[in-house]
Amino acid sequence: MSKKVFVSGCYDMLHSGHVAFFEEASQYGDLYVGLGSDKTIHELKDRKTINTERERLYMVKSIRHVKDAFINSGSGIMDFADDVKRLKPDIFFVNSDGYTPDKKHFCAENGIELIVSKRIPAAGLPTRSTTALRKECNIPYRIDLAGGWLDQPYVSCHYPGPVLTISIEPDYDFNNRSGMSTSSRKAAIEMWQVDIPEGDRETLAKILFRFENPPGSAYVSGSQDAIGIVMPGLNRINYNNDYWPENIETVKDADILDFVEKSIWLIKLAPRDGSYDVLANTNINEAGARRLAEAADACWKAILAKDIDAWGAACTASLEAQLAMFPNMAPDYVLSAINEYKDSVKGVKITGAGGGGYLVLINDTPVENAIQIRIRRN
Repeated sequence: MSKKVFVSGCYDMLHSGHVAFFEEASQYGDLYVGLGSDKTIHELKDRKTINTERERLYMVKSIRHVKDAFINSGSGIMDFADDVKRLKPDIFFVNSDGYTPDKKHFCAENGIELIVSKRIPAAGLPTRSTTALRKECNIPYRIDLAGGWLDQPYVSCHYPGPVLTISIEPDYDFNNRSGMSTSSRKAAIEMWQVDIPEGDRETLAKILFRFENPPGSAYVSGSQDAIGIVMPGLNRINYNNDYWPENIETVKDADILDFVEKSIWLIKLAPRDGSYDVLANTNINEAGARRLAEAADACWKAILAKDIDAWGAACTASLEAQLAMFPNMAPDYVLSAINEYKDSVKGVKITGAGGGGYLVLINDTPVENAIQIRIRRN
């Protein structure tokens, strides 16, 4: 008897990359496809699908490599869990950008072999992705590399310090609340539609920050989000008890940005519980803020020196300083993922407070099943 192979995804705007993925998966046995529902995709991406779940199901079922397909009955990144337990596949086949530690553990618990796709396009055809085809907009996301929380005055009032950010190209459709400044990016899309306009970048970042945080806002998003999106390259944003920084230092040197780009590896984490309170149990004080600021400063110096060992150590120190003041940043499943990788890489931090983001791993050799980013250069 053929083995059962399971894959799961959105499969909106069906393209040759999807078909090649199905073809590759079907080489291992009879292929069953679980599709995310319209409701699940809207919750994760904050957008409607181009094609409804009924249309997507019809198209996927019509592909000759697919034995059968269905709409996943659950929600979130693990929306397939109950369906897989009923299907009892032998193999779970995933793309590298769909791999998560939770999927690995789920497969281990249920006796399923996990295989990660090589992403091989059909002969003579280009590599395709839905994100590239959508061309929704060219507005970047951002990653903070160290010092996050110092952009909030209730932290930097205890001790001033920098937040380090990089502006990254929208090669992936990052989920809401993933720590990639998705809310600030959404505000930028509302204002500017498809790309950041010409003009002084700091002025544009200020406009975006004020647009997202009108007078009377109950919660003020940190300005590092707007700055990290609008200002290309690597930025050191220096805060001292105010929402807007004292100054911003920007690095656009190609060698340094190449070093940063090739040393960062991302592993997707499962979404956080909607009721989870990231700001509960905080312990914010001068010692903690100083520790965070000093770790961020050490990161900056190590990156400029292209010293990956020092960068990795300072990156981990920055995360540890964050967790000492904001322990709810990392629930148990995030701590488990951190522990799984921390001894095999140079450094580790997370995006997204309370889960829902990514492990950011600093390493000079490839990390299995991780994805990489491109820094916005100009």
